Amino acid sequence: MNQFAGMDRALDEMLVQLGGMVLRLSSPEVTRTAEERQALKRSVNQYAICAARSDDPRVHQLKSELEETIKPQLRLVASR
Repeated sequence: MNQFAGMDRALDEMLVQLGGMVLRLSSPEVTRTAEERQALKRSVNQYAICAARSDDPRVHQLKSELEETIKPQLRLVASR
């Protein structure tokens, strides 16, 4: 049982590292094209699937932050 707990902690650490990398890639300076944004969305969705089974609060925090990065940016448009 202790071996499984160790593996679980190792997976959580990997998810934290992976989430940090994806978060850095979510910067507008990095993901400029439509293809890059689509790839980011796929990465965030795959991360969310993996994060759903984790008990680590850091993983869930990163999941929330990543999901915010793929939400459409709303712009105020004034019409005359």
